[in-house]
Amino acid sequence: MAQQYPIRPLRLIVPNGAGGSTDLVARTVANKLADALHQQVVVDNRGGSGGIIGTEIVGKSAPDGYTLLVGTIGNLAISPHLYRKLPYDPLRDFAPVTQLSAAAYMLLVNPALPARSVRDFVNYAKNRGGQLSYASAGNGTGSHLSTVLFISVAGLDIAHVPYKGGAPGITDLIANQVQMMFNGIPSSLPHIASGRIRALAVSSPNRVAVAPELPTFAEAGYAGAEATSWTGVLAPAATPPAVINRLNTELRAILQSHDIRSRMQADGAEPAGSTPSAFGAYIRSELAKWGTVVRATGARAE
Repeated sequence: MAQQYPIRPLRLIVPNGAGGSTDLVARTVANKLADALHQQVVVDNRGGSGGIIGTEIVGKSAPDGYTLLVGTIGNLAISPHLYRKLPYDPLRDFAPVTQLSAAAYMLLVNPALPARSVRDFVNYAKNRGGQLSYASAGNGTGSHLSTVLFISVAGLDIAHVPYKGGAPGITDLIANQVQMMFNGIPSSLPHIASGRIRALAVSSPNRVAVAPELPTFAEAGYAGAEATSWTGVLAPAATPPAVINRLNTELRAILQSHDIRSRMQADGAEPAGSTPSAFGAYIRSELAKWGTVVRATGARAE
């Protein structure tokens, strides 16, 4: 079957809006995957409900390797704890193919705020108890719960405004409709360079090469707020192992290629590439981690 597959175009569903960090990673990989498989790979953005809509579509699709999911920390590791009911199970309904990337979030603020450090922002927010708001890419996304974690560590009271993806959230952050956002590095960098938003820190354990001037949360005095965004490709459960292995082989080769590695690293994302079993084990470990965070913070989405 692997030798015959694929005989028609593939659909790669991104459960977030176009223009966000997840979308950028997906499109970077999809073009190369199309070349490798000699078939078109259509990136299909199905944003909304914190990634639930697009994820459900793949979970209920035919297990034939023609409908694939770009899974994230949000839809696979956070939402199962944040929502009382989900129309999918992250472990039962999907077959992991490979992890694509891992990246830090950036703590972003509108440049009109008199905050040039994390401490400045925390003090500013505390002096305006409850008056500020933050954007996220949607309820249950990584940008949402990583912000919840930071707010808990810093002891802040800031209102949540969910969007259908990171791009519209950034738009309103630029317009100062919201004052703060956790967002992926790739889609944040152009706006930082233009001065339309200001970055204060990164959420990874170490500084990032594309913005070495930005401190980690531990360096900024808020240890415990670390979070890493990640993406990966999954197929519906019961997809034949031969198809999974073909996709895994091609995607890992793509992620090891010099141009893809350079492009991702320039955008602040670290290419991954893993076996299906290793990616499955990583998803299970992330589920356990973020379950602990959700219970500790009391976060809930409906």
